[in-house]
Amino acid sequence: MQRPIKLIIIGGIALVLFYFVRESFVSDDNYLIPLKKEREDKDLSFRSRTNSPFEEADRRMFSNLVYYEPNLDYRVKVKLEDIEPKDTVHMPMTNGSTEAYLRYAIANFELNGEPQRLTLYKKVKEQEEKLFVPFTDKTNGFDTYGGGRYIDVPFKEGAKTATIDFNRAYSPFCAYNPEYVCPVPPKENRLTVAVEAGEKNYEKAHPVVE
Repeated sequence: MQRPIKLIIIGGIALVLFYFVRESFVSDDNYLIPLKKEREDKDLSFRSRTNSPFEEADRRMFSNLVYYEPNLDYRVKVKLEDIEPKDTVHMPMTNGSTEAYLRYAIANFELNGEPQRLTLYKKVKEQEEKLFVPFTDKTNGFDTYGGGRYIDVPFKEGAKTATIDFNRAYSPFCAYNPEYVCPVPPKENRLTVAVEAGEKNYEKAHPVVE
């Protein structure tokens, strides 16, 4: 009578493992499919005359942006340390001017095995439920834009946690066209590790000379 019991136990374990593995793949798909769609939509936007940051000649040559492979290790849930009062700072812009932002919250977390800290900002009079994170890391000037990258973090008023998804890190428009004016990431948002996630450097295509 022992054998049927063992078979039942083994069968039960196998069933649990099957559903666990299946759920993992489903969860990954639920994340990866929308991410892929976002990137495709951005490429379409950059090809259009209306939304593209490129000069006309560069827009015609544009094919697609380049990214690191998605990595869920770079999707980090963080606890938010509220900043009170929410002081207004004048963030430097690439043309020497400044723009008003609220220092909204501080996130402490671990990335690549090292403790990190980022300040999350909100643009003054911003109506959307999101926070703005301009940051630099060890990939800047190598695999990614030298001036740093940005992340938009979905956020509901009063929330104590947020998800910082570095797979959605993007370059500012001034990475594609120097005519644009962009916020300069503050010193307090310098990460000490290489964030190998999100958007990479864009290398402008060159016309073929025959």
